[in-house]
Amino acid sequence: MILDYQQQNTLRQHYDVCIIGAGPAGITLGLRLAAAGWSVLVAEGGGREYSALSQALYACQSSGLELYPQEARLRYLGGTSNHWAGRCRPFSASDFAIAPPGNLPGWPIPYAEIARYLPAAMAIVDLPPGADFQALNSGLDGGEFEPDRFLLSPPTRFAQKYATALEQTPGLDLFIHCNCVDLEFDPASGRLAAVVLSDYQRNRQRLLASNFVLATGAIENARQLLNSQSLLSAGIVSRDGLVGGCLMEHLNIDLGTFILKSGLAPEPREYYTSDAFVDEYKAGKGNVRAALLADVQTYGRTAEVKHFLENLACDMGVASKIAFVAKFSCPGDGVISTMIEQFPNLHSRISLLDEQDALGVAKVNVNWALSADDRHTIKCIGSELARQWADMNLGFVKLNDFVYDTSIPLKLSPHAHHMGTTRMASSAQFGVVDSDCKVFGTENLYIAGSSIFATGGASNPTMPLLQFALRLADHLDARMNAARGALG
Repeated sequence: MILDYQQQNTLRQHYDVCIIGAGPAGITLGLRLAAAGWSVLVAEGGGREYSALSQALYACQSSGLELYPQEARLRYLGGTSNHWAGRCRPFSASDFAIAPPGNLPGWPIPYAEIARYLPAAMAIVDLPPGADFQALNSGLDGGEFEPDRFLLSPPTRFAQKYATALEQTPGLDLFIHCNCVDLEFDPASGRLAAVVLSDYQRNRQRLLASNFVLATGAIENARQLLNSQSLLSAGIVSRDGLVGGCLMEHLNIDLGTFILKSGLAPEPREYYTSDAFVDEYKAGKGNVRAALLADVQTYGRTAEVKHFLENLACDMGVASKIAFVAKFSCPGDGVISTMIEQFPNLHSRISLLDEQDALGVAKVNVNWALSADDRHTIKCIGSELARQWADMNLGFVKLNDFVYDTSIPLKLSPHAHHMGTTRMASSAQFGVVDSDCKVFGTENLYIAGSSIFATGGASNPTMPLLQFALRLADHLDARMNAARGALG
């Protein structure tokens, strides 16, 4: 059932599983485990609808590239599925087989571990059973770019679609306006003993459970771990360690413009880097979309005026920026947009501030940073695309100078795909959670969502995070059944 913690805060004495966060991962996990017969509490800090009071708790400070972390996330039932566009593409086998550059390894598990959950994940977001991920166009002749293949969810709004199930599934209690403000770790047992829950008036109580799962998104999952004094004291986490590090986003780079050859069909063209490209250039993956402008071409003085307005937009609020970006047109027939992989990088991280929010939880600083390897990927994708377009006589591509000259600051924007701050690894030397999504050094604390991603690939994270949530549900079900059997 769905209850409002502000009005009804009576909890069971004990739950089999407590899940913090009711976005796609938390809702999927909660429904799956309750359907298996376990008692489950899902604590959602927001309400049924957007509210400024709840959203204000996402306020962040930024010391790096602008991530717009407060605006990109939604803090109410359903999480960011409430503004998800619906694009779905799963990881591929090579995402798990190819290690990123640098000192951090890639995934500690094979792709087959989540591939088997793809049909169930597709059903969750209303994709037809057995549907093929479709390509809009053919690839390019060089073999470095293949057609991008994806499907579009309606999109699924989790709070609306699963409202009846959340209300009626036996054993499931979902509390809205129920904020987790602390994690209490018992070093003697190696277990999380309780979480501390709070309403908006700071009325607090401890919640006991056999297992706990953080499913609050990449920024908040790291924040919850770093905010726990008992986890810090026990050495489970450290303020300058892997928790919060390796914050990854998908990079939307203004690669440049193009003029399409006369007579070619004007439909958008979408390409995806092939495994051959990754191997040849030792670079990351990327999606590239070439789309024609609907506006009249602008040159000369008009172009200069628009350039001025674009620069002016950078000093305005987020809503104004979005309006300018939507209306802004560049010289040429079309523009080239991207969704490029970012490699894990310890300097790109979440950290805590001394200042606290209205509930007494430490606020967050976001330092989103790129590495030289990221710039290399951008340069290789742009240069190779321009060359192949010319070789195939598709048209002419004019790359922006910061694409091929890495000494010039990038013009980029984020995709609101936050990943990697509690990365999965084979040991605590390289990550925060093990191959079962359990936090290293604990016996019963797990993490769900894209914060566990060891690498981010270049496709939307919703499909793989659902696959991982389903896999975690099966693991917890098997583990609890084994414990029940051991007790006779």
